[in-house]
Amino acid sequence: MTLPESEDRAAKVQRILEAAVRVFARHGFHQSTVAQVAREAGVADGTIYNYFRNKDDILIQFFAVRASQVFARFRSAVSRGENALEKLRLLLRAHLEEFQRDPDMAVVYETETHRSNRLAEEQIRSMAKTYQDILADIIEQGQEEGLFRRDLYTGLVKRLVLGAVQETISSWLRSGRAYDLVSMADPLVDLILYGIARPASGPGGLRPPGAPQT
Repeated sequence: MTLPESEDRAAKVQRILEAAVRVFARHGFHQSTVAQVAREAGVADGTIYNYFRNKDDILIQFFAVRASQVFARFRSAVSRGENALEKLRLLLRAHLEEFQRDPDMAVVYETETHRSNRLAEEQIRSMAKTYQDILADIIEQGQEEGLFRRDLYTGLVKRLVLGAVQETISSWLRSGRAYDLVSMADPLVDLILYGIARPASGPGGLRPPGAPQT
């Protein structure tokens, strides 16, 4: 199969990127070749070089393009929340939905973020910062609404949330995607919000504000 002549540049780039991430997830980035990407995309090897300098450039552009798409969906999801608690739940659910929807992206992201010498270092750092900026806005709103403590160390909270979501996705991948990743969203949010203390049913027990009664 070959690309239609009428297909515009943006569509061709997107198609090649989607083919590349499938190849990278299947074979590993370093074991993959431009020829394999071209074959997966249905183009001649030389066509790849009309849009990308080399295999490294494909990976870098993949992260840049996917980041733009994913964060647009994250912001759309968060905008539907009526308060900070709802916004946090919607953000984490959207995050897990995106990676469950595109497990090849999840594999490539997981592999690249754990490399000591990351090719897409700038893109990954930018993605983390953008995500943490969204979290910071939610935390600030929650404090203004009286839903979150005002003595929070915001930087620590942002790292905790991002790390928890990433580890949840990593565990899902290591399991061979044996369960519904999105089903972990609400338990994860509840753990972040209320910790591991047992909600009390009587006086003197530990029950954070808003925690459900037992």
